[in-house]
Amino acid sequence: MYNCGRDFYYSVMKLAKALEKYREIQRSIIKKYRKQIWNNFVGSVREYELINENDRIAVCISGGKDSALLACCMRELQLYSKIPFTLEYLVMDPGYNAENRRLIEKNLEILQIDAKIVESDIFDVTDKAGGAPCYLCARMRRGFLYSSAQELGCNKIALGHHFNDVIETLLMSMTYSSEIKTMLPKLHSTNFEGMELIRPLYKVKEKDIISWAEYNELKFLQCACKLTAKSADIELESKRKEIKALIAEIKKQNPQADDNIFRSLHNVNAAAIPGWRDKDGGEIHLFTENY
Repeated sequence: MYNCGRDFYYSVMKLAKALEKYREIQRSIIKKYRKQIWNNFVGSVREYELINENDRIAVCISGGKDSALLACCMRELQLYSKIPFTLEYLVMDPGYNAENRRLIEKNLEILQIDAKIVESDIFDVTDKAGGAPCYLCARMRRGFLYSSAQELGCNKIALGHHFNDVIETLLMSMTYSSEIKTMLPKLHSTNFEGMELIRPLYKVKEKDIISWAEYNELKFLQCACKLTAKSADIELESKRKEIKALIAEIKKQNPQADDNIFRSLHNVNAAAIPGWRDKDGGEIHLFTENY
């Protein structure tokens, strides 16, 4: 009897400690990181009209810091938003090893996120397919998330792309694809009717996400892919690192450079652009048409 009572006491204390840890993590978003994270998160949701009344949103958790923060922010917003919406938390396991899977499950427990984990063999399929596994894997994962979200009755999926993803994608498109293009805050799915993708962390900077994770002593997955190490697609990641380094170098001379790049996407002077496309793959138009 004595041992049972002691075990019960320690179980209660463990649960209480876990609950307090979760509360501290949530509080840090709206207290310590209110300006850097919360205000920019809410600003993105409002400015880009990412959430509508009665939306059912699948928050997609990859195991990394970005999607974990996204889940915490979305949960906090749901508590205080005047717009009623429903959340589902979705983890797609593309074939992680046991250690990475355990880390994801541990973080779900710490953050007290009741997520649905769906299994897939995407890593194995892309490995056998050959070619460019990163491109194929990304497309398959996106499709899997859409279909899983639909099964949960959702009309939107939320991904953890942030401010730095936006400006880095822009510069990569310009320098390597001869195109001015980046990811949008939201877009309609072309293959899943009625589904949308939203990016609520669009204005949140990566350095602040890293700071939030370190402040709360949270450890997340980095790159858990087992294919890129043996793939030529690792070059894509090296290009992104080059762009990160380029932005960091420019910021030494102009600390506002990253903000200016981001703002420029919202301040395009069409009258000073020599050519454009109406849509992806559309006909190229030249300024001479209306000169």
